[in-house]
Amino acid sequence: MAPLIQGRSGIGASELIATVGVMRIPGRLRPASALAAASACLLLAGCGGSSEAQPSLAPDGLQPRGETDSGLGVIRVVDGDTLHVSLDGQDVTVRLIGIDTPETVKSGSPVECFGPEASDYAKQALSGQTVTLEYDASQGRADRFGRTLAYVWIELPEGGRRLFNLDVVAGGYAEERQYGASRFAWQSEFREAEMAAQEAGTGRWGACGS
Repeated sequence: MAPLIQGRSGIGASELIATVGVMRIPGRLRPASALAAASACLLLAGCGGSSEAQPSLAPDGLQPRGETDSGLGVIRVVDGDTLHVSLDGQDVTVRLIGIDTPETVKSGSPVECFGPEASDYAKQALSGQTVTLEYDASQGRADRFGRTLAYVWIELPEGGRRLFNLDVVAGGYAEERQYGASRFAWQSEFREAEMAAQEAGTGRWGACGS
């Protein structure tokens, strides 16, 4: 894994590596029984408490492609696609780019199928963690509600990082979603992960249908 990059930086992408069983295949994500098994473990057994990072459901070896802020503590997780982090001493609300999880806390909206599971997964994976925010120039820095738009990378104890947005899609907790006219930087990877989760019936795709 690449060393942790502190502060703001622009980092070129490493080649996407997909893991299928014990074989590592460069290029596109493929549906895999390992993905479904990992998701089932998370849903049925929890795979550890909130004090520990959840196992990644997405490929290893990825690196941010845009400007970043690193070393940020997670203050609170709202739901599957929104959290609060500490940035320059401020409590900043972050909306994850490129995904949409079922609603659980939206005023006037019912709790949607697999929403509680998506929220629980995000809380287990992110609570107490240190993260890197990656920004995407194609999406802007904030949405219409004033929330910071970013990809969230969990900083791992051994010095690497993993892309939480992609984990959520790969685990069947979220749909890939483009807001507005511009494609986002990780859209191809998110769509591949979503297709794999759909074909395997992982997460919401098995529990809620299409």
